[in-house]
Amino acid sequence: MSIELLSLLFFGALLVFLLLGLPLSFVLGGVSMIFLYFTWGPQSYFMVAAQTWGAMNKFTLVAIPLFIFMAMILERSNVARDLYQMIYLWFGRVAGGLAIGTVVICAIFSAMCGISGAAVVSMGTIALPSMLSRNYDRRLALGCINSGGGWGILIPPSVIMILYALLTGESVGALFAGGVLPGAMLLLLVSAYILIRCFFQPHLGPPLPPESRVGWGKKFIALRSVFLPILIVVMVLGSIVLGITTPTEAAAMGVAGALLSALVYRQLNWQLLKEAALRTLRLTGMIMWILFGAYCFTAAYHGMGAHHLMENMMTHIPGGAYGSLIFIMFIIFVLAMVLDPAGIMMICVPVFVPIIKSFGFDPLWFGILFVINMEIGYMTPPFGFNLFYLKGIVPAGITMGDIYRSVIPYTLVELGGLVLIIIFPQIALWLPRALGF
Repeated sequence: MSIELLSLLFFGALLVFLLLGLPLSFVLGGVSMIFLYFTWGPQSYFMVAAQTWGAMNKFTLVAIPLFIFMAMILERSNVARDLYQMIYLWFGRVAGGLAIGTVVICAIFSAMCGISGAAVVSMGTIALPSMLSRNYDRRLALGCINSGGGWGILIPPSVIMILYALLTGESVGALFAGGVLPGAMLLLLVSAYILIRCFFQPHLGPPLPPESRVGWGKKFIALRSVFLPILIVVMVLGSIVLGITTPTEAAAMGVAGALLSALVYRQLNWQLLKEAALRTLRLTGMIMWILFGAYCFTAAYHGMGAHHLMENMMTHIPGGAYGSLIFIMFIIFVLAMVLDPAGIMMICVPVFVPIIKSFGFDPLWFGILFVINMEIGYMTPPFGFNLFYLKGIVPAGITMGDIYRSVIPYTLVELGGLVLIIIFPQIALWLPRALGF
């Protein structure tokens, strides 16, 4: 049977079972094991077991439950509440200031934990009611939370970057460094969009009335709320940059910082630890099973000759190397609308990275592009995770249609940022090279 027909049957079976609602990990693993049996016979299962065992022995994996545990603790402490109060006092007098402040807090949260849900839930609970009560346009408010919340997988630390490193052999520290400037650039682009739009349409984000504004004294006192978040960022990223810890060990530093924050805010108790630990167990278990399925998928598809098929297909894409890159980005963007980002990475990275290397592109740079595409996928209809996180906490009058429409301009802005990084790779590569990665 030709590789083209095998690929059609293979991906067709994956799509059918996913549309039936079966868990991604079992679909990846189950379909792959069936195709392995008919391609190489039952002895191929030993190869899958060996690859999976080797992956599970990697020290880098320890960082995943630690970063998730850190995010779960921070989500339940009052760090986000006090941060928003500070932003409210400093930015409230500017048209669109509360929305800009919200994306700034999302960026700070992203620099403290490695997943996107924490920022979306926190800001959806704290910032959204505040903006709506001050007559902010609901789509502007919803969109800024959706957009900023996704940066949790781009601005380091990032669980998705750890998975990319596991699949490609890239340095986790280099990927973390590569996400800093692109994350800062997206923050500036989204903030500029809000500022410019509210300048021309001030009714979308009205400034605070004079009676709600405070003096410089209270503003500077409110800056105390930034101390703990900065401390956590320094503990995590600073320890990596200074060479004190590996990225995996830095995750433990982040957990220590999160526990310290919960203690300072008097939220540290057995109930918080129990809930955070249980959610961490569920999320980590899900990621591990997806990893198991992904290694089965990689073994099966490469055994069929996928690499040669993809290389031959790319030669027929117009535009040469960059035409193929744009085609790959388009495939990932479409997949991100309907699949879990971790699952997309497990399916696409083993297939696309060898092609990227064959064209002479830097796999570190491609990794940053991949993660940005996944981050956009978190906020893109119909199945972006952030859309459903937000739907679960918004007031009753806000529909799923409002949430879907709110992300359109922010998606366009972030796609513009993706194009800039494709045109100017040094945005992603300068800091890792400067730090010696």
